[in-house]
Amino acid sequence: MSAPIAPPDASADTLARLAAVIESRRGGDPDKSYVARLFAKGPDAILKKIGEEATETVMAAKDGDRTRIVAEMADLWFHTMLALAAFGLKPQDVLDELARREGLSGLEEFALRKAEQRGQDGV
Repeated sequence: MSAPIAPPDASADTLARLAAVIESRRGGDPDKSYVARLFAKGPDAILKKIGEEATETVMAAKDGDRTRIVAEMADLWFHTMLALAAFGLKPQDVLDELARREGLSGLEEFALRKAEQRGQDGV
């Protein structure tokens, strides 16, 4: 049974547009483009930025600063989109996975993933 495809909406369009911009800058001049610079440094640099942005997001949330939470979350999402691009994935792949999980309780979804992993590991 295939996962339902969520209909495109404004949020998905925004993510798709941003993904296209990221892709267009991937091979650009690292001296003129932040995105090109991170891609030139490789996946480890992108993943390090995700860790930094995740920490900043947590700190903003602990402080309860709603404006900073949104700003840091935007930075985190942006850098995770760089990681998606680095691994040949698109935001729609994540949206499809979220749609697949829709209607499952978190506990059910976790149990299914654990069972699938055991099956892949041959356990």
